[in-house]
Amino acid sequence: MNETHRLRDRVAIVTGAGQGVGLGVARAFAAEGASVIVANRSADKGEACVAGIEGDFTSSGARAHYVKTDVGQKESVIAMVEEAVAIFGGVDILVNNATPTGGTARLEVMSDEAMHEHMDVNYFASFWAMQACFPHMKRKGWGRIINMASLNGINAHRYSTPYNGSKEGLRALTRTAAVEWGRHGITANVLCPFAAAPSWEAFKKFDPKSAATIEQGNPIPHVGDCEHEIGPVAVFLASEDAKFVTGNTIHVDGGGHINGVAWQPELPEVEV
Repeated sequence: MNETHRLRDRVAIVTGAGQGVGLGVARAFAAEGASVIVANRSADKGEACVAGIEGDFTSSGARAHYVKTDVGQKESVIAMVEEAVAIFGGVDILVNNATPTGGTARLEVMSDEAMHEHMDVNYFASFWAMQACFPHMKRKGWGRIINMASLNGINAHRYSTPYNGSKEGLRALTRTAAVEWGRHGITANVLCPFAAAPSWEAFKKFDPKSAATIEQGNPIPHVGDCEHEIGPVAVFLASEDAKFVTGNTIHVDGGGHINGVAWQPELPEVEV
């Protein structure tokens, strides 16, 4: 990605920045000069992201700081925003990316625990972070909110009820923020990526035949690179160039959303 320093002097929070899409977005932001709060539950992965940014992007003016964050806990989310303000002086960009693993089962036997966990992490964590960032963005008259959702929810892929429902709720939350906060110079958009993230690698192991069919059937027949193919779209939405873009869902998936993907994994029938 060509460095143009479009995010110089901006402060970004990226949740789940220790791996996958979050890591790619954090690095893409740093390449454009942003100061990045790397919010992650795993200290090893979060600190590795910071070290990578500091080692690779010092010439762009980027800075990075790790904040240990459990986005499923409101107090942790609020503390994350407070630390961003204390360290870097404010918050301009919020990327809600962290998501739980698991929650795969037939609808008729899906547990309340799985439903609550996904709602806490995929929906309420974003809600809490958006509320906490709002006063700082409003004060500046400028803000960018980017929430990560998924074609899984839009197309209602089977056996992932908690993920589907929580991500679709997040899309509605994002559109509502766009409507209410646009007057303050704050935009809110959704990205739906198809990326070489740990969740995709886990699916490849679970159902390699379906994974190969999906990848080969994509109009652009490969899985997206988190930093170099997903990251630049997030950079655009976080930049001044996107000041008139809000309330959108943008598929960064090589065209997979056009006709849908061959999502046909099977689970055994369960007596209920």
